[in-house]
Amino acid sequence: MRRIVVTGARGQLGRQVLARAAARGRVAVGFGSDEFDITDAQAARRHAEPNTLIVNCAAYTAVDQAETDVEQAFAGNATGPRVLAEACADTGAGLIHVSTDYVFDGTATAPYETDAPVGPVSVYGKSKLAGEQAIHEVLPQANIVRTAWVYTGADRDFVASMRRLESERDTIDVVDDQIGSPTYAADLADALLDLADHLDAGRTAPPVLHATNSGQASWFELARAVFSELGADPERVHPCTSAQFVRPAPRPGYSVLSDRAWRAAGLTPLRSWRSALHAAMTTRP
Repeated sequence: MRRIVVTGARGQLGRQVLARAAARGRVAVGFGSDEFDITDAQAARRHAEPNTLIVNCAAYTAVDQAETDVEQAFAGNATGPRVLAEACADTGAGLIHVSTDYVFDGTATAPYETDAPVGPVSVYGKSKLAGEQAIHEVLPQANIVRTAWVYTGADRDFVASMRRLESERDTIDVVDDQIGSPTYAADLADALLDLADHLDAGRTAPPVLHATNSGQASWFELARAVFSELGADPERVHPCTSAQFVRPAPRPGYSVLSDRAWRAAGLTPLRSWRSALHAAMTTRP
């Protein structure tokens, strides 16, 4: 099996990939952005050794800030992936790149397939799509894995915020008109490693895949589920609309991703988001 190099290893997903790789006995090393700047071509060539598989978890993820920090968003989400792909193309290393549901416009009424038309509505989404396009151009054999609504419950993510707010407020308002698939970072990490094992066994997978916990929920439904897991009254969570909670960056109204291509490749589907949330809430950070 190839040695795995994890970029963005200080982030919530990168940390989980390293932890799950260790649990599987896979050789993996991780680098934070201060150790490996993915926009640095020399650094990319140095890490993209032959018999190496890079799992790119590095990204600019400040969705609202990206609206005014366009250059940095595109550097992290478009230039960096291109540089990694170029290095892998030169050395023969493999690349699994993590992308997002935000490449879609959110107007669908059924889960997005991997080949559905894209149309990002935010700078963040546009920068992530540009990264996908750069990888396709430079390294068509790379694998892009889109995911959505990633959390650990212990970081500065939505689930962690709901845990904190449950103890701080009597009631909270949460938007109920954005629908997606909450995804536990540990489950996504296992899915990425399943893909790595699949590829190292000589099997193939399409260039674009979707991997999320199964099912769908609104942020409101997710918040109520968190309260329920805490033994709190979910009725303390009240619904509101996106129009009542205006943010700098627009969000897709519906961004559920179909795992049809994932299953067709012979990969194991992820468990339900509700089961994953229970695991996240009962696992010590």
